[in-house]
Amino acid sequence: MKKIQMVDLKGQYEQIKERIDSSILNVVESTAFINGPEVHSFQKELEDYLDVKHVIPCANGTDALQITMMGLGLQPGDEVITADFTFAATVEVIALLQLTPVLVDVEPDSFNIDPEAIKRAITPKTKAIVPVHLFGQSANMDAIMAIAKEHNLYVIEDNAQGIGGNYHSKDGSTSKTGTIGHVASTSFFPSKNLGCYGDGGAIFTNDDDLAHTIRGIVNHGMYQRYHHDVIGVNSRLDSIQATILRVKLTNLDRYNNARREAAKKYTVAFANQKHISTPVIIDKEDTHVFHQYTLRIIDIDRDALVKHLNDNGIPCGVYYPIPLHSQKAYLDKRYNEADFPVTNQLVKEVISLPMHTELDNEQIDFITKTVIDFVNQ
Repeated sequence: MKKIQMVDLKGQYEQIKERIDSSILNVVESTAFINGPEVHSFQKELEDYLDVKHVIPCANGTDALQITMMGLGLQPGDEVITADFTFAATVEVIALLQLTPVLVDVEPDSFNIDPEAIKRAITPKTKAIVPVHLFGQSANMDAIMAIAKEHNLYVIEDNAQGIGGNYHSKDGSTSKTGTIGHVASTSFFPSKNLGCYGDGGAIFTNDDDLAHTIRGIVNHGMYQRYHHDVIGVNSRLDSIQATILRVKLTNLDRYNNARREAAKKYTVAFANQKHISTPVIIDKEDTHVFHQYTLRIIDIDRDALVKHLNDNGIPCGVYYPIPLHSQKAYLDKRYNEADFPVTNQLVKEVISLPMHTELDNEQIDFITKTVIDFVNQ
């Protein structure tokens, strides 16, 4: 059995090596490293794939979130509601812009932000909601968009873990995650479902005016060289990363399907295990792209299982071990522990198993047997 990786980027690279190598060489030979034709081609191809009017590439996923909030004109003191159970980048940029983060609980089955918790958190200062499509499954966008419409709020989708997933609305329409809210951000960090070989990110929107504003912000506030019309930052996707992403975008649906197939095998193996709760697909299969395959370990020492897996050569992850409302940087007397029962339970139970496009049956069998043997000992 080949060595098990949490994310097997080398194995994935070997499948597309010839195209990747030639694409990178073409960029080097062209010397068009910043805002070159590869960036513009990737932008157009991603717009077509997502069926969205505007994709604005940028330097990373965290910048994408920050620039989005800058583009919306949010002001210090404005409240932004987001999930307590997610990576810190989501709340980090809210605080950096001197906005007020408002953390709320998540649903126990999807791990995504709870619409009822959003409703309870809205105040006259609320200006935006940031749903995170956590672990690759779409949040309940019908409910979130309805809340936003009622209260005249912006919806910023954090699509860093969900690119390529579909959302099936109650009206019968189907949209890609990241194209439903007013604007969305994503990350192309190497381990993402669509990842480059460095840092990268992008912003999506169907709003022409907002797209124009954001295009200036990512480039020092310039629309014309040396004319700075808005306050901006330096956040650009470089041409080498763009050409890598062009190759990988053509494989994204295949990659996501491979992840779904691996997830099915995991779930079948863990069926009827009383100490193991497998991921729940809330709607149709294509709503989940399994950026992570995350179990809940019930009435078993989760941390002891982590050690057991590592001792057996199986990498795993705990995403996330500490709620954001308990992180030192984001402590706030407004928060009441009673408001976070689901998050506070999840952080004790969750464990993510290896999930990537190159997992084979032998590896999955070994991983699942090792987990089952431990929880039933």
